[in-house]
Parts: sequence; C-alpha cells; structure tokens
Amino acid sequence: IMAGGVGSRFWPKSRNHFPKQFIDILGIGKSLLQLTYERFEKICPKENIYILSNQQYLGLIQEQLKGISVNNVLLEPSRNNTAPSIAYASYKILKQNPDANIVVAPSDHLILKESEFLERITQALAYTSQEDALVTLGISPTRPDTGYGYINFQKEDVGGVHKVERFMEKPVLEKALEYVANGDYLWNAGIFIWRAESIINAFREHAPEIHQLFEQGNEVYNTDDEALFIAEYYSKSPNISIDYAILEKATNVYTIPADIGWSDLGTWASLHEVL
Repeated sequence: IMAGGVGSRFWPKSRNHFPKQFIDILGIGKSLLQLTYERFEKICPKENIYILSNQQYLGLIQEQLKGISVNNVLLEPSRNNTAPSIAYASYKILKQNPDANIVVAPSDHLILKESEFLERITQALAYTSQEDALVTLGISPTRPDTGYGYINFQKEDVGGVHKVERFMEKPVLEKALEYVANGDYLWNAGIFIWRAESIINAFREHAPEIHQLFEQGNEVYNTDDEALFIAEYYSKSPNISIDYAILEKATNVYTIPADIGWSDLGTWASLHEVL
C-alpha cells in the first residue's frame, strides 16, 4: 500500500505533516489509509501487508494501524516517486518468498464496490500466478477527464484479461473526448498486480539503474542491516514513476476492466461528486 504522498490538491486540509491518506475525508470515523488496509485484510494476512511511506509518517501510520509491525512499514528517506518505492518492496518480498504474488495499490483512493474489487483482484492474482504478466485494473471512463492517464487496450480477451497496447499520459480535452468515444480506453487507477519475479525482471530490462541499486541489498533485506542500506542508497535512485520506468516500456502489460466504484479523490470537486 503506497502511503507516502502529500495530497497537495487537497490543500488546505491535506498538509505535508498530515496528508490526505491519514484524513477521515468522508466523515465516517476512518481515514482512507485505514479503509484501504481493512480492504487488503480480506485478501491476505496482516503480516503480508506492507505500507510504503516516508520516514516522517511512521508515527501517523502506527497511530492509525494499531499493532502493525514496524517490519511491515517500509520508510523511504527521500521522495523519489513510485518506481523506487515499488522496487524496494519488491526486492524485499522476493527475498522472503520467490513465488510471491503482489498487489500494489494507493492508500488514498475510494472504492465503493468492495466485493467487485475483491473479485477483480482475485482474478488478477490467479492470472499472474500462471503468467509472466504485469496487470493493472482499468476503470471505464464516465467522462472525458483530463486529470487521469488512459490505457489503450485490445478488445479481445483471455478470461477477462486484455492486452494493453499502450499507456497514454493525461490528455488534452480534445483527446480525452476521442478516447471516451472510442471505447478502447480505460482510466489508469494505479492498482497493479504481478509476481515479484515478473516486476524485478521488468526492472532489470527497462530500468537497469534502479535494478542495480536495489539488487545490491539482496544480502541485507529482512535483516537488521536493511535500514542502514536504505538510508545510504535509496536517495541515489532515479526520481521516476512506475508508469514511465516500466509500464510504458514493457510488452507484457495487461488490464482487467473493473467497475469498482472507484475515485482517486484527487480534488475537492471529485469529493463533492462522490458525496
């Protein structure tokens, strides 16, 4: 669960010292992080849930997720975007379990149709357990939104899984209108499913600088020396998103269209719409 962002678009409620994922933004007595964590407790045991965040948020995480092991909170000493964060977790998990299957998800998104979400995640995990595939959940666009990335996918599918042609960056309105009208495009929700081995092979091939850096830690992951290694080397990793580093380059990317009542709650306007 990625929980290191600052939620700048929710200023002034979301601040650097208390960002969006820790706020009870829906007014229901639980933060977005707590809701996300509870959702993943239905997918795997607590000891397999890792929180990826920044060092300054350790206290908030421990306060909101009572009893979470400090070993399950992976703290980055610098903000280098999502690719290094995901790489760190993936190399650590692979060292623990070479057959590990991983779900990567933001901590601050809203999912209203939880049973549908769990079904799609289970479907994706079954696929990636058998295939060398990088899978993303795609959201059917409800409007020509220029604030999201889009996934261009093939209509043909194998068991509901579609090959991705390419990832499209946030478009201008004219392009967004075209994508929605076309029907071959989904919103990129930033929810990814893959085997640890598959994503590390992808780093090796498409982001060798990141691969070489985190591979150096193979002897220290899950030991007392891991924190020292991360403190020394993490900030040297490139500042790049997983989309740019891997997904726009890899040829084994697939998507599962998912009607899960999703919103990234990225702006006050999107919160108003959900409410």
